[in-house]
Amino acid sequence: MKIGELAQVAQCSVETVRYYEKEGLLPEPGRTSGNFRVYGPQHLERLRFIRNCRALSMSHEEIHALLSLVDHPAQDCGAVNAVFDEHMAHVDERIRELCQLKQQLTDLRQRCQSEQAVASCGILHGLAAMETEPKSERHTHLG
Repeated sequence: MKIGELAQVAQCSVETVRYYEKEGLLPEPGRTSGNFRVYGPQHLERLRFIRNCRALSMSHEEIHALLSLVDHPAQDCGAVNAVFDEHMAHVDERIRELCQLKQQLTDLRQRCQSEQAVASCGILHGLAAMETEPKSERHTHLG
């Protein structure tokens, strides 16, 4: 099948297919004599697998690790568990971060309980006075 057909069957865009190829998540397809990409059932299966991983907010690094294991089916699945355990730890950390964010927003929102002049808005004064810490250099998995 051609790239458009693959994208349609896999319910994604042609750009997504090309991107996953470029990232090494999807193997390069064969080519016709006219240099058109030709995809087979293995591409569709792998693309669905990638999309399912992305639906779970897995990073490309995690997906690469899982695909490497898929490509060696006789290996022990302990490594799969390790990838999932690490991903769940990232999810737990993101949940903690989101809870802190919600608390900050709630605190700010409580600074302005009635409509008044923008110059007197407690939310805006709170935003101007906030001390934020720089984001640490880390790979974000969820957004």
